[in-house]
Amino acid sequence: MRAGSIDVDVFVAVVAVVVAYFCGTIPTAIVVARSKGIDITTFGSGNPGASNVGRALGKKYFVLVMAVDAAKGAVPAAVMLGNRPLAYACGAAAIVGHIFPVTRGLRGGKGIATGGGVVLAVQPLVMLVAFASWMLIMAATKKASVASIVAVPVVVAGFIVSGTPGWELWSIIGLGILVEIRHLSNIKRLLQRSEPTISGKNT
Repeated sequence: MRAGSIDVDVFVAVVAVVVAYFCGTIPTAIVVARSKGIDITTFGSGNPGASNVGRALGKKYFVLVMAVDAAKGAVPAAVMLGNRPLAYACGAAAIVGHIFPVTRGLRGGKGIATGGGVVLAVQPLVMLVAFASWMLIMAATKKASVASIVAVPVVVAGFIVSGTPGWELWSIIGLGILVEIRHLSNIKRLLQRSEPTISGKNT
């Protein structure tokens, strides 16, 4: 297989994607919450993600889970950056591993942090803008779901403005759609005005 100026052995590429997938399956939220005696899958929304950990354990653990989940996407993509198609494939595999972990019956998180890590690796300036918008919306609404839902189109807009090649843009759109689909339950609760804040309060 050839990508840019780098020849990549198919076997190595397959191994890289598989490793990236299993990096994505690392259950950060479950491990962190369990270390504090909490089964995060039975707390709050039951989602094994940073927001639910934040409601259960507080801001420090929210940040910890977000950072590790982002690294699950950033590291596999960054390692393969010399071959951008493979970097995207590894990033996508990590996101899919986080959302659909075979180790947990395909019941995982929503992919926003892991996806953010992938974007950080392939388009760092776009990620900085998206993260700034995420922080502003989070501060204004106190709802991680709102910030996450808005961050996806911000990333897509950033890719368009930066003149990203078409295949990269469509790749990120596809991954963004997957992340947004995983937030459908949040969108439903937002419309019903029953979506909790990061503190766990409904508004």
